[in-house]
Amino acid sequence: MTGAPGRIAYLNARLLDPETGLDTIGALLVEDGRIADFGSHLFKTGAPSVNEVVDCRGHCLAPGLIDIRVQLREPGEEHKETIASASLAASHGGITTLVQLPNTQPVIDDVSVLEFVARRSRELKGTKVFSYGALTKGLQGEEISEIGLLTEAGAVAFTDGERALTDAKVMRRAMSYARTFDAMIVQHPEEPSLAKNGVMNSGELAAKLGLSGIPSVAEVIMIERDLRLLETVGGRFHFAHVTTAAGIEAIRKAKAAGMDVSCDTAPHYFALNELAIGDYRSFAKVSPPLRSEEDRQAVVAGLADGTIDIVASDHAPHDQDSKRLPFDEAAFGVAGLETLLPLVLSLYHNGHMSLIDALSLVTIHPAKRFRLTGGRLKRGAPADLVLFDPDLAWRVDEDALHSKSKNSAFGGRPVQGKVLRTMVDGRPLFVAEKSK
Repeated sequence: MTGAPGRIAYLNARLLDPETGLDTIGALLVEDGRIADFGSHLFKTGAPSVNEVVDCRGHCLAPGLIDIRVQLREPGEEHKETIASASLAASHGGITTLVQLPNTQPVIDDVSVLEFVARRSRELKGTKVFSYGALTKGLQGEEISEIGLLTEAGAVAFTDGERALTDAKVMRRAMSYARTFDAMIVQHPEEPSLAKNGVMNSGELAAKLGLSGIPSVAEVIMIERDLRLLETVGGRFHFAHVTTAAGIEAIRKAKAAGMDVSCDTAPHYFALNELAIGDYRSFAKVSPPLRSEEDRQAVVAGLADGTIDIVASDHAPHDQDSKRLPFDEAAFGVAGLETLLPLVLSLYHNGHMSLIDALSLVTIHPAKRFRLTGGRLKRGAPADLVLFDPDLAWRVDEDALHSKSKNSAFGGRPVQGKVLRTMVDGRPLFVAEKSK
């Protein structure tokens, strides 16, 4: 088709914009990698002068998903995952932006490592990749990293990843230092002495299975300590993967008091409970652990009332040798990039949230909180988009996942919601066979 270079028209789409609440049938025009225009007024205009016309057939066209908690394993553990393989998996999951934890080898506590990840991502021209900076040098919890330099180099926030910063004096200094640069701290909320040697949630099931438990109080103790520090120091603070009713309630009260605090959870904490461990199923071993049914319901309620701001995949890929072990010895973590969208959509299908509100958890909310581009339909913005069928049913098959690692906790689970096309800067990274 002739026309101006880089012009693509997406017609007959159900346009969804979680920022404005837009939900209408219309069209969207991409020009040179950016959103040129969109809306119901474009039904019959623009198509003759574009390079390509895509008939969306009434399916949902929305901002691409933003996943703020992933482990890409590069540099250092490329046998588990790489930026390239994670980008491939993300594109099949409708994710256009990833934020990587700093627990690579070497740790992202130095500008050179941060720049390596950014350069590698640009070279691949796939899913956009941003990085956290390590909150403390070497993730050791002792000496604060160069927050100013790393912020200037592009770090989106600061965290010690899967480790809680337990030293209250160091955390207080870190809060003060981060506030100077308007940088956000992200905490893994788990009191380590209570969690030490634990492999699952404490309770009757742990006792029955003969496994060492991690009590739910380990989460709220760390959350309440950090909230007290934040109250005195100030700044921007975020709690990662909250899992318990008590922890969520503490954050709810802090928000009501006007504190600049936010939190996220992961799909396995609202879609599964501790019973998923079954007969020592190591693919369901995660950190924090899967909790009780009461806690799972509290997570759903926290999402529905807005206490929990964001859903992140918590993608932690592991090779077979790390997961196919006795439960006590297996590594913590699940692969989650390709199941993020359908599991978030389960909140909509199960009547807990509207479709727009569910999508906001993985689009505009992470974009605003972490100050990222994307997450919205906006004229002039990068055309980072996902086309999906919210109702299409399919069954999760671990072996079919495009991540290098197959350690999904949802193998065999029936889900609804399938990605048909993923675009980054207007370029299709993934197109499903039936939509070609």
